[in-house]
Amino acid sequence: MPSATELLYEFGVQNDLFGVTHECKFPQDATTKPRIINSVINSDELTSDQINTMTCRLLNDGKDIFTVDEEKIREADPDLIIAQETCEVCAAHTNQVNKALQILQTKPILYSMDPHNLQEIIQSVIELGKILGKESKAREITESLEKRIDGIRNSPKNKKPKVLAIEWIEPFFTAGHWIPEMIEIAGGVNTISKMGEHSHRLEFSEIVKADPDIIIMMPCGFDTKRTILEYNNILKKDQKWNSLRAVKENKVFAVDANSFFSKPSIRTIEGLEILAKVIQPKKFKNLKVSDESFFRIKNES
Repeated sequence: MPSATELLYEFGVQNDLFGVTHECKFPQDATTKPRIINSVINSDELTSDQINTMTCRLLNDGKDIFTVDEEKIREADPDLIIAQETCEVCAAHTNQVNKALQILQTKPILYSMDPHNLQEIIQSVIELGKILGKESKAREITESLEKRIDGIRNSPKNKKPKVLAIEWIEPFFTAGHWIPEMIEIAGGVNTISKMGEHSHRLEFSEIVKADPDIIIMMPCGFDTKRTILEYNNILKKDQKWNSLRAVKENKVFAVDANSFFSKPSIRTIEGLEILAKVIQPKKFKNLKVSDESFFRIKNES
């Protein structure tokens, strides 16, 4: 689980980390670890529609999206497996965990993360800190995160714009889980989706009815460059899309979802800061965020 890998590095226990997933790319050193989990879908070579079609087909057929490297899991012989229950599409889920447990003769501790809001993400830091014997470091991390959240939450805001976060482009999906809460804290009014709920398919008529002031494109697992590429291929010349008020007013943004939004990672707090700069640009113009973490997509019509 990528967010767990990031957190283990933050705890400073990376030398005890034996195996990671194909998506564990941060920090860079994580890519040198043995890869225990792989995906059967090569998202780098497929379009959004093809990824969605293949994912739906696998799920409908009862087939796994992820595979376990049995030889490497035996070699790891772990004392602790960190898994997730939040989304079976985004990361290794119950089937892969059960397979790993069946392979291993000595049964490890299993800690499964299932956060649906920012507080639950922070709580997972505390819980994992206890398991690792790193309670003091966990408090240090969570206090820093909470201070940053409160800095955004307690800052005075201008008029709150209506915001729509889109988690997939073809077909449209609205962003769920922690994203609606992040939008509200950052000074926006979240539309369509609800805090804590799973993302769901979105009809274009719902976007028209919501009439958002700002649209934020955050396709699950994509960075800004991939998001803009998908946008240009799918939506740039779409007349219906270009009729939306937010599009006409150049209020469409691409964010680095893979790094700051898609995963229940401690880096979602920087995602909150990115949203603050997008939603309340005058109030948070001096707030520093990572390079290429967001871009305005301009309407060229």
